[in-house]
Amino acid sequence: METTKILIGYAVYLPAALFLTLYVSKTLFKNSKIYMIDIFKGKEIIAGATNKLFETGFYLLNLGFALLIMKITAYENNYQTLIETLSFKIGGFSIYLGLMLFFNLYLFFRGKRKANEYKQPAIAPNS
Repeated sequence: METTKILIGYAVYLPAALFLTLYVSKTLFKNSKIYMIDIFKGKEIIAGATNKLFETGFYLLNLGFALLIMKITAYENNYQTLIETLSFKIGGFSIYLGLMLFFNLYLFFRGKRKANEYKQPAIAPNS
């Protein structure tokens, strides 16, 4: 693939990956603050700080992965190959982001469950 088409591919892929990462991150971490506050028993400062750390890790993992898979190596010199390559890369990255979203939700729900377990008093066994 000639250099111009590869540069066009990068010019499409990078903004798409950035947009998807930002959109998923903003949606996830805006809505997860409620879970964090519940997990930390109303301590909003700790909940906010923890949520921000999760968000930072989310950005690092996802942007790092997007950059890692960025290489375009199609050797046919046509736009069809470029579009197919971009759809494969952006589609694969979207699936990865979805998996990361569900993994983060799992962590939030697990934290909520653990917090609720600690709230309930231990029941003494019947003798």
